[in-house]
Amino acid sequence: MTVRPSRFWALALIAAWISTATAQTDPLPSWNDGPAKQAIVAFVTDVTREGSPDFIPPPERVATFDNDGTLWIEQPIYVQFAFALARVKELAPLHPEWKDTQPFKAVLDGDLAALAAAGEHGAAEIVATTHAGMTPEAFRQIVRDWLAAARHPRFDRPYEELVYQPMLELLAYMRANGFKTFIVSGGGIEFVRAFAETCYGIPPEQVVGSSIVTKFETRDGRSVLIRLPKVNFIDDGAGKPVGIEEHIGRRPVAAFGNSDGDLRMLQWTTEASGRRLGVVVHHTDAAREYAYDRQSKVGRLDKALEAAATDRWTVIDMKRDWKTVFPFERSLASHPPIRHGVADP
Repeated sequence: MTVRPSRFWALALIAAWISTATAQTDPLPSWNDGPAKQAIVAFVTDVTREGSPDFIPPPERVATFDNDGTLWIEQPIYVQFAFALARVKELAPLHPEWKDTQPFKAVLDGDLAALAAAGEHGAAEIVATTHAGMTPEAFRQIVRDWLAAARHPRFDRPYEELVYQPMLELLAYMRANGFKTFIVSGGGIEFVRAFAETCYGIPPEQVVGSSIVTKFETRDGRSVLIRLPKVNFIDDGAGKPVGIEEHIGRRPVAAFGNSDGDLRMLQWTTEASGRRLGVVVHHTDAAREYAYDRQSKVGRLDKALEAAATDRWTVIDMKRDWKTVFPFERSLASHPPIRHGVADP
C-alpha cells in the first residue's frame, strides 16, 4: 500500500505523540521493559488498588532500601570508609602517635596490604575513632563538607552524583503510591542521615543504620549529645530485621538490597503473609558501573543471589534492566533527573 506524504506525516505525528505521552506517563523511564520492571509495577498496582485481594492499607505500606550498592555506588570501597580514611589523614596532626600505631599507620603510609591485614577489627577501629568526639550535628556537617569536596576515584564526580537514577525514580514512584520509604543500611545512621534527604528525599527519621554509643552531657550549662568511640549497634545481616523492628515497628512489605548483608532483611520481609516483594540489585555492568557478585570483598552477593531463585525474588540485572545508571547520563533538557520525587505521606 502506498502512503501519501500528507498521510505519512500525520501518522508520524501520531506516533510521536503516543511515544511522548507514554514517556510522560511511565513512572520508571530509566528502566527497560522486562521482568524486573514488570514485577515492580505489578506489585505496586496490585497492592494499592482497592478491591484487590492483595490490597495493603496505606499505613502498612513500608518499603526498606539498603543504601550502599542499592541506592548509590559502593565500589571500589564503601563511601563511608573512604570518608573515614580521609578523616585519619585530616586528624593525623593531632595524633602523632598514629605514625607508629596500626591501623592508622597503614592509612598514613598508603600501605594497602597492612590495611587489609587489619581486617574488620581494624576498619571498625578507624571508623569509631574518626567518627567520635563531637555532637551528631557537628558530625553530619563534617560529612556534608567532605561530600561537597570528595570525588570518586574512577568517575571523578561527587559521590552524591553517583546515586542510581532508576532507583530515584522507584523511590518517587512508591511514595506517589502511598509507600513510606526507609533506608536500612549497614552504614552509620548519622553518616547516611547527612545526605539521605538531599539525595533521596528520605528524612532522617526514616533512616535505620549502625550506630556508635552516644552520651548525654551538660557542657557550659547546655545539654549536648556526644558521640563516643564505641560501637553500639551493627545494622547488617541479622541486625537489619532487629533495626527495622526497633526503629520502624512494622514489618516491610517490600525490601530492596544488593548483597548478602541484606539477605535476612529480604527473608524477613518476604516470609510474612500476604503479598510481598523482595528485590536484589545485581551489578552486571562493568562499562557503566561495576560487575561483581560472589567473589567481591565489597558488596558480596552470593547466598542472597541463590535465595533469590528459590524464594522468587526479583533480580535487577543492571546491564539489562537499566537504560541509564547515573543521573548525569541523562539529557537534562529532555529528561530531568528525579531527585526528591514525591514527599512521603
